[in-house]
Amino acid sequence: MKSPSFTVELHFDPTHSITTTGKHVRDGLSTVLRTGDYLWLSCDEQTTLERLKKTGDHTFGEHVHFDLTEYLDLPDGKNSEIDIEGMGVSGGYLWLVGSHSLKRKKPRKEESVDKQIKRLAKVASEANRYLLARIPLVQDIATGEFTLSKECKSQEDPSKTLKAAQLIGAHEGNQLMHAIKKDPHLKDFLPIPGKDNGFDIEGLDMQEGRIFMGLRGPVLRGWAMVLELELEEAEEEGFLQLKTNGDGLLYKKHFLHLMGKGIRELRIKGDDLYVLAGPTMDLDGTIAVYRWPKAMINSRKGEQMVHRKELDHLFDVHHGSGPTSGRDKAEGLGIFDNEHLLVVFDSPTDDRKAEENIVTADVFSIKDE
Repeated sequence: MKSPSFTVELHFDPTHSITTTGKHVRDGLSTVLRTGDYLWLSCDEQTTLERLKKTGDHTFGEHVHFDLTEYLDLPDGKNSEIDIEGMGVSGGYLWLVGSHSLKRKKPRKEESVDKQIKRLAKVASEANRYLLARIPLVQDIATGEFTLSKECKSQEDPSKTLKAAQLIGAHEGNQLMHAIKKDPHLKDFLPIPGKDNGFDIEGLDMQEGRIFMGLRGPVLRGWAMVLELELEEAEEEGFLQLKTNGDGLLYKKHFLHLMGKGIRELRIKGDDLYVLAGPTMDLDGTIAVYRWPKAMINSRKGEQMVHRKELDHLFDVHHGSGPTSGRDKAEGLGIFDNEHLLVVFDSPTDDRKAEENIVTADVFSIKDE
């Protein structure tokens, strides 16, 4: 277990930090992305993004809250969560992805045994989870501030207009789910909830129009998967569609032997792909950071099988156990700077919460890794 080089404090504004279920956003952080002096974060129970600004050497605050219904046509509006599990930046856009997973009801201890058993048999599909979208990301040249816009001129090429858009979909899926419904590795897992080793996207990053999405599940005999795809404008304004690649396919699959762990987050740095990996099931277990060297080069050659000796196991990340079982689950991985990675946690322990609206995140050195 590697100790962080240092920690950073994330300060949230209490006026818009409580979800509709009464949960504080700091208790459900699922992904993190840094752009300049700003951190973008999401809570998995929201239809929003949270932005924090660097306010000190090890602090981020000045919390701003972005309602995604102002930029995107969410199929279920604000009525259900997106379950945002990944963010990336490319082409002047901030990209985000929902889990695309089914959800199983949790038993409630205060209810009768019969009711608890019945709840455990209920599986639900929420339309907002099937979201893969982009939103123009605008930087104020004078102040360095990053913000979102539904439509704006490109700062790199003023002759182009950037517009928010999302992958074509319906209330029970989208074009990606339709494309994989006959996939030999994935089709049998689509009706299974994410936390039961079913289909579950957790992790997103981009390079030169190529989109990489990590799957928490399914894990097949120890092998985790990364989906690679590209999108193009659809005929209907505000929507995108899958683009056929050079092999005549709508997507590629890359298999990583993470020794039974699923993917929690992806980050591209240079030609390498950094992977935050952990249990696919809802349990305490090893959470680690790996590096797939030259992933951006090798993946251009076609689908890849990356054996364990071809992956660099950089370090393990602390997770809850014993009295803190189910806590401190590393969910988000960000590039903090050229020498460090940032990790944020779902269900943080009380030790991470010095004050009511503050939570700490860990920063790990990769300089000598």
